[in-house]
Amino acid sequence: MSSMPRIDLNCDMGESFGAYEMGHDEAVLDHVSSANIACGFHAGDPRTMHRTVKMALDRGVAVGAHPGLPDLQGFGRRNMSLSRAEAYDCVIYQVGALSGFAQALGGKLTYVKAHGALYNMAARDPALAEAIASAVADFDRSMAFYGLAGSELIRAAQAAGLRAVSEVFADRSYQDDGSLTPRTQPGAMIEDVEVSVAQVRRMVLEGTVRSVSGKEVPVQADTLCIHGDQPGALAFVRRIREELARAGIDVRAV
Repeated sequence: MSSMPRIDLNCDMGESFGAYEMGHDEAVLDHVSSANIACGFHAGDPRTMHRTVKMALDRGVAVGAHPGLPDLQGFGRRNMSLSRAEAYDCVIYQVGALSGFAQALGGKLTYVKAHGALYNMAARDPALAEAIASAVADFDRSMAFYGLAGSELIRAAQAAGLRAVSEVFADRSYQDDGSLTPRTQPGAMIEDVEVSVAQVRRMVLEGTVRSVSGKEVPVQADTLCIHGDQPGALAFVRRIREELARAGIDVRAV
């Protein structure tokens, strides 16, 4: 008897800063199984981190650190040149900060997922991916490590002895090599929820994604990301959760 297909549904959260509100975290948390919480470098602040970790733990949602580049103004989406030591220290610092809030609230971090430019650069750069994975392994080897399916992030996690979780994206388009379409290009974000739903079904049930050129690219889908900062995030996550249930796919944290 075959087991029910399953997927983790994660969303970037805690990206408000001071008086600036970003996303609909409280409502979205009712529909996801894992929360990638900003750690203060690309977004977030101590109060936002505390509040978001508490909301996730109260709902039984897995808490993950979402470390990014030190670039609040650019939301961590602008490439920066980092040495191995700088990248390692950036990750340790941010994961440690979020872990402090989780521990104070009686919970625990369960995974780490890099943000934005740090994630995309490391997906292609073995040295940067190794620095990030090493930081996570040195901090807590029991944590899982999320990375773009088929990328250097996954290879680095496996080499570091971490549980590698292959990530696919509900609301981003793909290139022929399995990378995400850069946000600077048209069509990088999928804004039609039904197009997103069709992509999700294909990735989870068939293990492929159709690139912008029409090529079928193989992907491993362990966890599915929805971006919390896009205007339609709540509608997207509700519709996708509904479709996953209809397809008999169990949504559960890693």
